[in-house]
Amino acid sequence: MSKQKQAQLRKSVTPFANSDMKASIIQLINTIIPFILIWFLAYQSLSISIWLSLALSVIAAGFVVRTFIIFHDCTHGSFFKSGKANRVVGTITGIITLFAFEKWKRSHAIHHATSSNLDKRGTGDVWVMTVDEYVEASFWGRLAYRLYRTPIVMFGLGPIYLFLISNRFNRKGAKRKERLNTYLINASVAVIYGLLIWAIGWQAFLIIQLPILFIAGAAGIWLFYVQHQFEDSYFENEDEWDFVKAAVDGSSYYKLPKVIEWLTGNIGYHHVHHLSPRVPNYNLETAHESTPPLQQATTITLASSLKSIRFRLYDETNKTFVSFKEIKDLLKKRKLNLDLGQRPSSFQEK
Repeated sequence: MSKQKQAQLRKSVTPFANSDMKASIIQLINTIIPFILIWFLAYQSLSISIWLSLALSVIAAGFVVRTFIIFHDCTHGSFFKSGKANRVVGTITGIITLFAFEKWKRSHAIHHATSSNLDKRGTGDVWVMTVDEYVEASFWGRLAYRLYRTPIVMFGLGPIYLFLISNRFNRKGAKRKERLNTYLINASVAVIYGLLIWAIGWQAFLIIQLPILFIAGAAGIWLFYVQHQFEDSYFENEDEWDFVKAAVDGSSYYKLPKVIEWLTGNIGYHHVHHLSPRVPNYNLETAHESTPPLQQATTITLASSLKSIRFRLYDETNKTFVSFKEIKDLLKKRKLNLDLGQRPSSFQEK
């Protein structure tokens, strides 16, 4: 795609990068209120059946994901025209979703500015190693990466790490505004959780809240993972990296059933979002449908997205993701070279 066509494509989505106060208010109402009501019903259902309560917690988790999308839009300044309104609503939804607004706003902005850039990995993204990096890594480096990329760690321990550790502490060097926002959210969560435990007991609270957070967290990580980790995803080094290509070719269109699409706040139109982060979630579908070039983005479905579990390493030579199994021979060759005292062979030299 030429630079002129790229400029035209970015310009074509500009009309959709405008928040609508009415639409934003309606979305807040049909997201936060149902979440609170379902949470209350889950508590009331404990006297009937714990399984009914858990089923309601699963539904509530879907509304937490939808709440996170509102939080996400606020970090981009796209949910309201007012910066102050975005900060206030972003902080409130951050309390519900257990995410520190200012901290995540910074890291996510870096993710958008560096997505698919092989030379600028490490902030706000999923850990991706290239084949060469993995082959040349130490045993412990490869082990750490393999553990990180296993589903039980990424989607099982991942939510626990996010909610209890990563989101609760400020990064080193965080500015005063960012630090205070994290403290405010942590204190608010502590007070609200404390009051709920006082009101209904810690057992009931944990039975309801833990499944909600775990399912919502795992679903959120999955959405973030799968929309960049597909077979022919775009990755380039800094000198070849292009923002528009990273958005359209490095982000997928996750075609989901309408109910799930609604609960996930249209984030499946991830290519549109990366092309123009100022497009609020309720305008993403319209932007996609109104812009033919965007309809050519890689489309994945619930069924096809499951294949992404086996995509573990990025092959720079063939521009595709590969599995650990596919590079087993390379590791054997590297070990043989080391045993012979030779320089390790790179993937390109295979």
